[in-house]
Amino acid sequence: MSDNRPDVTKDWQATQGQKSSAKRLRFFAVLCWIVAIGGEIAGIYLLYQHKFDHGNMPLLIGLLVGIAIFAIAGNLLWKAANRHDPARASDTARFFFQNQLGAIITLIAFLPLVFLILTDKNMDPQTKKVAGGVGAALAVLATLIGVSYQPPSVEQYTQDMNACATQIKTGQPTTACSPDVAAQAQEIATDSAAVTAATKDAEHPAGQDVVYWIAPENGAKKSAEPHVFHLCAAVSPLKDKTVNSGSVTEAYAQNAIRITKQVEMEQKQCGFTVPQ
Repeated sequence: MSDNRPDVTKDWQATQGQKSSAKRLRFFAVLCWIVAIGGEIAGIYLLYQHKFDHGNMPLLIGLLVGIAIFAIAGNLLWKAANRHDPARASDTARFFFQNQLGAIITLIAFLPLVFLILTDKNMDPQTKKVAGGVGAALAVLATLIGVSYQPPSVEQYTQDMNACATQIKTGQPTTACSPDVAAQAQEIATDSAAVTAATKDAEHPAGQDVVYWIAPENGAKKSAEPHVFHLCAAVSPLKDKTVNSGSVTEAYAQNAIRITKQVEMEQKQCGFTVPQ
């Protein structure tokens, strides 16, 4: 029984650019959350100093709004980072905390202050009622924004990239090519086509999707350094090297970055047909 699944890649991986963008976004998200929690600490301090017992409601409302603004900003930045570099759904704990961290931080930034407002026996009843209601409403709003309802995952991106690359290779409308997967899918499709065209011989008139690259050191699953991949193991760049072989997509999964630029030279070294 044949397997009709697209032969594109086993595992989507964030590019260095995507990882850098995610890291930057997470940095700014954390800064926003620190400011939000700092606003909460300031509000708690002022409560214990009885600054809101007989007025100052605008200041208290302003603190609550400020906490909400920075919490929401952090949540949106964190979600954007997760779209660039998602977690694996199979890693259940990390997947949950990475995607729901915004909601958790928002609750931390709001609940203690709102609780203290609602239970403060010295605060003016009108101030308590208004500030408590505003705080609760803002806490709910910011928390809901922080929840990831359909979080991205490595597994989902892998499926999307499979479909995207297949659509590119077969000339179909690229409905699966989201910005997060399109670039890698295009690279895979382009290099797969180039390898197939370059590896034609008497036994394989249609070409092959098999390439060779320097194996990761010390048994690692992925190379620490990026490499190009080659048409056969006998080419000069792979001489005296430990070599892995597989499809173009398997090469990408081990941090290969592109096909060699010396295609015609390697065709001759490997015994493939060189176009006249």
